[in-house]
Amino acid sequence: MVGRSARTAGRIAYSRRVSRHVTVLTNPTAGGGRGARASEVAAARLREAGFDVRRLSGRNAEEAVDLARSCVAEGVPDLVVCGGDGMVHLAVQALAGSSTSLGIIPAGTGNDVARYLGIPRRDPAAAVDVVVGSRVRTIDLARVGERYFATVLAAGFDALVNERANAMTRPQGNLRYTVATLAELRVFEPLHYELELDGERCELDAMLVAVGNGPSFGGGLRITEGAEIDDGWLDVVWFTPMSRWQLVRTYPRLYTGSHVRHRCYHHRRARRVRVGSPGVVAYADGERLGSLPVTVDIAPSALRVICPR
Repeated sequence: MVGRSARTAGRIAYSRRVSRHVTVLTNPTAGGGRGARASEVAAARLREAGFDVRRLSGRNAEEAVDLARSCVAEGVPDLVVCGGDGMVHLAVQALAGSSTSLGIIPAGTGNDVARYLGIPRRDPAAAVDVVVGSRVRTIDLARVGERYFATVLAAGFDALVNERANAMTRPQGNLRYTVATLAELRVFEPLHYELELDGERCELDAMLVAVGNGPSFGGGLRITEGAEIDDGWLDVVWFTPMSRWQLVRTYPRLYTGSHVRHRCYHHRRARRVRVGSPGVVAYADGERLGSLPVTVDIAPSALRVICPR
């Protein structure tokens, strides 16, 4: 197993921003309207703290990315997004490699990036106070072509569930994913993969393959347990074939990270990963990336984020 970078041994570099100008970008539909409500809280509290606040709202994904790119082009020092991991995903497409720092007011369903950074996920006012504190940390991103992601790339059973759920019109909300999971379980068979990890190639059958920049996705499912967002490595996990009943029993263990003791669990680290499997579509940050094969690279220190101490 490849060792970790020495810079993760408890030494995280922070800096403090002095700018009092901030732009707040909102997904008004995030979390069933929580994004819009969080934006109101954020704007009011930031103004009370003496910030000059500009508010923007993207009507769709394309407009949100365009607005974020305009902010970077203008040299905006801090872009604060109100939404979930999908909104963060849109923002990092513009902010990666720039000097603009990302602030997060969690208002989505999963909020895994906020979970990584220790940003309060259920208290918008407390999350705004993190922005007011203006402490900046630099983290890694993962990259597929020109597309970046912050959390985990899913390429297996979990991705097939996403595809099925996205094709459904009923039921609404999280229940749709529960129904899609049960439906996929009835027909799912192990998938054949071609993997390449830093040039080392192998073929295997597995229930899923996940490539993590961070440790969790889907609202705390710690699939790539142990992954760190600033160590310069991708964490690659797969489960070799098991019965459908075993898969159901293993699922709750993802919330605690205890799945790492399962006999079918495998884990490697790499800086470049190629994943291929016929008929499988990859998802990352909960967003559809496209059909396999894909190549994932680590983008070290690609994003500046505002976070607590």
